[in-house]
Amino acid sequence: MIGTGASAAPASKPNIVLIVADDLGYSDLGCYGSEIATPNLDSLANGGLRFTQFYNTARCWPTRAALMTGYYPQQVRMDPQQRGRKLPDWTRTLPKYLKPAGYRSYHSGKWHVTAAPRQVQDAGFDHSYALEDQNRFFDPKSHTEDDRHLPPVKREDGYYATTAITDYALKYLKGHAEEHGSVPFFLYLAYTSPHFPLQAPAADIERYKTKYLEGWEIIRQRRYEKMRSLNLVNSPLSKPEPEIKAPSGAPDTLMKLGPAETLYAVPWDSLTPQQKEFQATKMAIHAAMIDRMDQEVGRVLAQLKAMNAAENTLILLLSDNGASAEILVRGDGHDHTAPMGSAASYLCLGPGWATACNTPFRRHKIWVHEGGISTPLIAHWPAGISARNELRTNTGHVVDILPTILDATGVHPDLQWNNATAPPFPGKSLVPAFSTDGSVTHESLYFRHENNSGLRMENWKIVRDSPDKPWELYDLSKDRSESTNLAGADPDRVRDMATEWKKLDEQFVKDAEDSAPATTQGK
Repeated sequence: MIGTGASAAPASKPNIVLIVADDLGYSDLGCYGSEIATPNLDSLANGGLRFTQFYNTARCWPTRAALMTGYYPQQVRMDPQQRGRKLPDWTRTLPKYLKPAGYRSYHSGKWHVTAAPRQVQDAGFDHSYALEDQNRFFDPKSHTEDDRHLPPVKREDGYYATTAITDYALKYLKGHAEEHGSVPFFLYLAYTSPHFPLQAPAADIERYKTKYLEGWEIIRQRRYEKMRSLNLVNSPLSKPEPEIKAPSGAPDTLMKLGPAETLYAVPWDSLTPQQKEFQATKMAIHAAMIDRMDQEVGRVLAQLKAMNAAENTLILLLSDNGASAEILVRGDGHDHTAPMGSAASYLCLGPGWATACNTPFRRHKIWVHEGGISTPLIAHWPAGISARNELRTNTGHVVDILPTILDATGVHPDLQWNNATAPPFPGKSLVPAFSTDGSVTHESLYFRHENNSGLRMENWKIVRDSPDKPWELYDLSKDRSESTNLAGADPDRVRDMATEWKKLDEQFVKDAEDSAPATTQGK
């Protein structure tokens, strides 16, 4: 029987815990400006670092592919246009880098790296619980442990995804402490919260039931003011974009959801009383999902302390993309007579609240404007980071996470793998930034998802939401809200940056096809 899993001889190499939230907005944590209760994650920030300019890829699976491989998704066949194929021969996943250094690796939660579909056999984890059903928090029909399918969950079983993901993580940590306590571990804790459908335990929802009746403009302004007081942002609050329609799938989506739903971030005062109550309840469920995730992270932190691993564990927390404006109905459909947030309901956050959750930025998940790609990044490592409650303005991207972990663990891999030569990592280790802000530089940060494209070079960014539209240009040193388009005033810079974006785009796609890719990469 597995007990508390106390380890008498903690490993000298750092343990790694990588926590990924799903569709968490930039301002959704208390330590990043939110009113949502996140005391455990806030405590990690208070005892470590918060990065203010960290980026993801704007979507679930491309970000997860970058985290697990260290490459842009276009390099490893995980761009939407490339899905359905295996990873290139030269690609390794993070557990395969760590195993020769003596690490055991564990995964619990979402996977979504479809080019390496089996977490144990393909990705190299020692144990894995994979929640494959993204449409049901209370009764998933598809989930696996160690690559073997588990029975579907019944609604009466008392299952909730965020808690179950934590239960499996604790099972693996306790087993590690009892059976492998002398070696370090890597835990990939991939929550599915607060991704749609908006579903949470009723008691968690109740705590936020009336909090959001003030409306999304007031909540957004309050978050912005808190973020300014915390020195998280220095740009103006972006203007709402009520003309941007929520990605909504089937044309009958609104018919399924009823008259209280809206596909646009309209002014709150223009809503009917019924719509206001409906929309406020949706945000209450979103908050409850984040609150519950924080509670579950607290259980993991308690286990690390119980196994004497808390001091020498590097914990990284981030989101796979910005908050989602999508409004869809999938899974078992939406029962409008069921309590909102229950297993029989299927609701999404929508553009009004997504705009608030991505404060102060523009746009949402899928777009590569700042709202779609900006994520919190908390780094906590008592034995390795001396700073406490400090900010890092150093830019970074999810392609930096794997090099950071390899650097922290002392792993220096050869580029040869499977009789092929891998390209150099496009990212950089963030370890130097743990001690000195601004010490890690990138020549460029590249973005492409569906029709959206972007490139950041120093404080300049070009971005567009369609290949048929001209590039926009922003000076992010003072305008991360992307409010003042400078493309007309500086066409030479736009041209040069667009040329660099095209060069990288062509090279990354070529990397995915080559068995021995070229060795020149943009950093």
